[in-house]
Amino acid sequence: MTDKEQKAAAKKFAQDWKGKGNEKQHTMLFWKELLEDVYGMPVTRETVQNEKEAVWDGKTFIDVYIPSTKVLIEQKSLGIDLDEREPRHGKMLTPFEQAKEYSDKLPTDETAKYIITCNFEIFRIYDMNRINPHRNYREIHLSELPEKLHMLDFIADRDKTPDDGNEAEISKDAGELVGQLKDALKARYKDPESESAKHSLTVLCVRLVFCLYAEDADVFPKHLQFHDYLKKYAKLSPNEVRKNLIELFKILNTPENERDDYLDEELAAFPYVNGGLFADESIEIPGFTEEITYILLRRASAGFDWSKINPTIFGAMFESVLSDDVRTGGGMHYTEPKNIHKVIDPLFLDDLKSELKGIIELKTVKTRNEKLEKFQDKLAGLTFLDPASGSGNFLTLSYTELRRLENEVIAVLYGEGQLKDKDIFPVKVNISQFYGIEINDFAVSVAKTALWIAEHQMHRETEEILGQAFKFLPLKSYANITKANALRINWEDVVPKEKLSYIMGNPPFIGARLMDDKQKADVFAIFDGVKNNGNLDYVACWYKKAADLMNGTQIRTALVSTNSITQGEQVAILWKDLFSHGVHIDFAHRTFRWDNEATSKAHVHCVIVGFSTAPNDKPKVIFEGDNRIVVKNINGYLVDADDVVIDSRQHPICKVPEIGIGNQPIDDGNYLFTREEMDDFIKAEPKAAQYFRPWLGSKEFINGFQRYCLWLGDCSPAELRSMPKCLERVDNVKKFRLSSNRKSTLKLAETPTRFQTENMPKENYILVPKVSSENRMYIPMGFLTPDTLCSDLVFIIPNAEIYHFGILTSSVHMAWMRTVCGRLKSDYRYSKDIVYNNYPWCSPTPEQKAKIEQTAQGILDARALYPDSSLADLYDELTMPPELRRAHKANDKAVMNAYGFKADMTESEIVAELMKMYQKLT
Repeated sequence: MTDKEQKAAAKKFAQDWKGKGNEKQHTMLFWKELLEDVYGMPVTRETVQNEKEAVWDGKTFIDVYIPSTKVLIEQKSLGIDLDEREPRHGKMLTPFEQAKEYSDKLPTDETAKYIITCNFEIFRIYDMNRINPHRNYREIHLSELPEKLHMLDFIADRDKTPDDGNEAEISKDAGELVGQLKDALKARYKDPESESAKHSLTVLCVRLVFCLYAEDADVFPKHLQFHDYLKKYAKLSPNEVRKNLIELFKILNTPENERDDYLDEELAAFPYVNGGLFADESIEIPGFTEEITYILLRRASAGFDWSKINPTIFGAMFESVLSDDVRTGGGMHYTEPKNIHKVIDPLFLDDLKSELKGIIELKTVKTRNEKLEKFQDKLAGLTFLDPASGSGNFLTLSYTELRRLENEVIAVLYGEGQLKDKDIFPVKVNISQFYGIEINDFAVSVAKTALWIAEHQMHRETEEILGQAFKFLPLKSYANITKANALRINWEDVVPKEKLSYIMGNPPFIGARLMDDKQKADVFAIFDGVKNNGNLDYVACWYKKAADLMNGTQIRTALVSTNSITQGEQVAILWKDLFSHGVHIDFAHRTFRWDNEATSKAHVHCVIVGFSTAPNDKPKVIFEGDNRIVVKNINGYLVDADDVVIDSRQHPICKVPEIGIGNQPIDDGNYLFTREEMDDFIKAEPKAAQYFRPWLGSKEFINGFQRYCLWLGDCSPAELRSMPKCLERVDNVKKFRLSSNRKSTLKLAETPTRFQTENMPKENYILVPKVSSENRMYIPMGFLTPDTLCSDLVFIIPNAEIYHFGILTSSVHMAWMRTVCGRLKSDYRYSKDIVYNNYPWCSPTPEQKAKIEQTAQGILDARALYPDSSLADLYDELTMPPELRRAHKANDKAVMNAYGFKADMTESEIVAELMKMYQKLT
């Protein structure tokens, strides 16, 4: 069963059982359908036991028991409260307590590993290996089943646990819980849209998450239960919960020696947290409701284990539910750790791991230990800045990885009971080494919380290595996240550059044409005096500020960007400036898809560029998919070539035909027709037939759409006056142009039969679509006769020969195009001034030229074999006919030979050679 099929089955199951279910009548049918239809587990007497016998003051029966995974299920009817106690064998027991009694009466090898209580609407999952399983359960509602299938996977798989391998899903669930809590709280504010209310809501949610995590992860001592403390007040009223929550926050911010001596004993036992988390007593906490207390105590506290969350993922999840600006379309955004590793591994982590490995392998213990101590000091001396830190995922993961390296050091130095002073925690790496700049107030708070959680998790790992516990509270580390516009603040005001080691991050992806006025002002200020700076994407600003800060230091930077800054006209604008200021690229990930949504993933095509100004003796590396390529130099196009930039050029660099756009009518559609519209028009106006011409734009050409243009520019006045239908169209065009505010269009109204832009070759010409799918190996180009007119959505090359067609449709030209062209989303956007006019043409011998002419004609002949197929069909990599593929391969070979290129050259090697030719030509 595929994931899609399983999800559909779960949806049907949830719909079928919605609002019904009787314990005595439906239990086995309910679980049989769930296990067989949704989880693909065959239900037989051996695999699933119904009414399994247990001995408890006589015979009694377990509702459902699954031997292979040791899952015991206690089923109740719809509407029964799973917290409600009922009499069982002389005791008042909840469903969980009842199930546990059953489990305790089973033979040792059958004792339940997991207990599920269910009322046909709510599933509660209890992992019996956990501390306090009665409280640390997970809960899922029937309606949530299609989206949370993983939570019940363990029932049918003996190797899985309810949390196994689902860090992202667990963190997503946590984010959703915070979202529910946030929405319920927000509705209670008198003015929820005010800045003070938004700030208060953020702080409140952050505090609650810290308390929930602290309870489950034993940051609070085990005998202190945040849940149990508030639960007793929930019996009184929701506002009693609120009142005592406020009191608890005050206590968490008060050192033990400053507290009231007569404070309630239970409250006084909570520790002092510090860290500024509970310091602001001016925040507004709204009145609580039954819904708020239910979500907080039943779902978020008792129903979820916060100790399992991954702070790197959860931080962004948390941010997405807290910030209305960030929360979008049902999808919660996060950056997958594997993608963060693409940045931090080559920037610093790979080298540190390699260095540590070499030290640990030293044979002399004294030398090894001395070097380990120095290495630990080195780790503690590194400082990191993320100048677009968001929810802190880059900082959090970097901190975690540094601490893991430090834990390896600690394991060797002290792991065998060698820690002399048992009261000193031998950790030196600290979250105070990690700095961030973030404009969003919500994200700042979330980043600090994520770092605190990461710090505690690593603290616990160190404790396990040393075999002893150390006090975590009060917090002594401070997350240095500054709320500011990173493009208007001096980064040295956040962290002095003499102290800084690395800059990293994932700045905002906003295209040059999509920025608001403030963002445009940022670009103009940062690239003041740089020609064509208005064409730069917003992310370019972070490159420029990082480069300026690095100058004269050993700092190294790696940033994630949309691939547009390494393509098209932006390369000449951005990288020419950076290279002139001493920047060099140390490593790069060529274009890959950056997945950053947990539900409906948003696919952005990105690159990662690692760069610096300091000398770098390390090999330069280009990453392409799983390949790691060591190169001599990496230029702004992420190609192994000199630091070449391709400037915009008005005319071809070589002696070849000029290229231009097609025709631009400015006619309000009066001169353009479908086949059916043209036929109807000609029936009404027969004399107009001779004035119709086929009309092609990119879509029509590639997808085989038939459109036609009524071209009356060559029609005499007398002839035109004899065709009233045509004359009506001309009059419509004149009126449309006269309605314009543009002087050029008003002027054009004087000649309504003519187009604004006219490009109508008298000879054969080449058609090049302006935009084409990235999924095609070749841009489909045409070699057309002059009876067809083209729109301005294509380029045309008049007076072109079949030889030119062969060169342009070859893999050599495609390699150049893919490297230097711009993109529309991820599709190729062919450019006249960047791609064509800068392309270095070869100088073939007469024999080589003849061969290219022959192979180019072969491509056209292969296309002609399939008259019923569009170019979209013919150039789809799945459906491309073998004859056409062979024709293109033959043409590629002929063109490669004319350039003097070896047949086995990679596309990157071809581009590198073309750039050498370009340098010579310029």
